[in-house]
Amino acid sequence: MSSQTSTDLPQIIGRKVGMTQVFRPDGSCIAVTVIEAGPNQVLGLRSSADHGYEAVKVGFFPTAGKRLSRALKGEFSKVESPNFSFIRELRCSASVLGVASVGDTVELGSMFSPGTFVDVSGTSIGKGFAGVVKRFHSKGQPMSRGTHEYRRHIGAVGCRKFPGRIFKNKKMPGRMGGEKVTIQNLEVVGVQADKHILLVKGGIPGPKGSLVKVKLAVKRIAKSGSGDGN
Repeated sequence: MSSQTSTDLPQIIGRKVGMTQVFRPDGSCIAVTVIEAGPNQVLGLRSSADHGYEAVKVGFFPTAGKRLSRALKGEFSKVESPNFSFIRELRCSASVLGVASVGDTVELGSMFSPGTFVDVSGTSIGKGFAGVVKRFHSKGQPMSRGTHEYRRHIGAVGCRKFPGRIFKNKKMPGRMGGEKVTIQNLEVVGVQADKHILLVKGGIPGPKGSLVKVKLAVKRIAKSGSGDGN
């Protein structure tokens, strides 16, 4: 097994730009998601001795700061950093990201390369209140035999005399989307380090412009026992 753990893998935060297509040398066409991955500027370092865990605090996507609180503006000025829209902690050691102190930049090119596999985490698109057919792909009620106004309704949900209640976690209508979702084992198709662009095969959670975190695939590391994610 590799010495790397699931919380000590190369990772970076970025922004979902959209989707496009790429042609492989054999002529096949694949759909890819374009991610603006970094650069991430280091705003703080967390160590096991001082904080009880290893992490790197980074900022991403510079902003004018008109909507930032005075506390955040003070935090940025304290480390002589520009204002950022997103601040996150990457739960890994600074050496894994190739940084050593506050003010350093986490670069994309040194962490991922075409052919490696990554896990992408983001917040799924909110759908609002949804029924069981849309939310859980339920079959619904029969389209004939006297069914009226209940074709997309759920069937019986309760019990009889015992226990006389609806069980917990029953699939019911409710709020859909807007949850943290991680898509695992996505292939990196292309890396444009000079433009901080990462091309990942397939779709990833969230709308355009939303924040995502890209990390070397955990299951690939555990299976291969190597640190390259292949």
